[in-house]
Amino acid sequence: MARRLRPVGLDFVGTAPVRHVFVREVAAPVAAVYGALEDVPGWAEWFPQVTAARPVDAGAGRDVTLTGGIRFRESIIAADEPGVYAYRVDVTNLPGVRGMAEEWRLSPAGTGTRVRWTFATDGTAAYRLAMKVARGGQARAFRDALTALDRRLRA
Repeated sequence: MARRLRPVGLDFVGTAPVRHVFVREVAAPVAAVYGALEDVPGWAEWFPQVTAARPVDAGAGRDVTLTGGIRFRESIIAADEPGVYAYRVDVTNLPGVRGMAEEWRLSPAGTGTRVRWTFATDGTAAYRLAMKVARGGQARAFRDALTALDRRLRA
């Protein structure tokens, strides 16, 4: 059953009760990485857990489906090319969650890009505990996604 979450802003990324921050460098330049983040349907081609993604609301939002059938209706809360791309989850079928946002920060690293992904969320006590336990899986997903994205952008 889909539920509406509380609307959160970009500040939530720094204040959420559960925050996972992952950093990785890729060889692709900042502009190319930012372009891939804005290419919503393309996420399914490089982020293994994303099975489908499409822009909605004239590009102001996204519908995303993950493996296992988890669905998100998201609103873009920052699109500051080339450094920041962020979105919040407005509606989801994921149980226990009350608020969620993700921020991608890009900065030059030589001729490549330093990518910092922050996953920020809040929910019931059981949900917060589950998200803390899931951190290792998120780290692997981030690593695998950026490896696939870098390969894609260099092809």
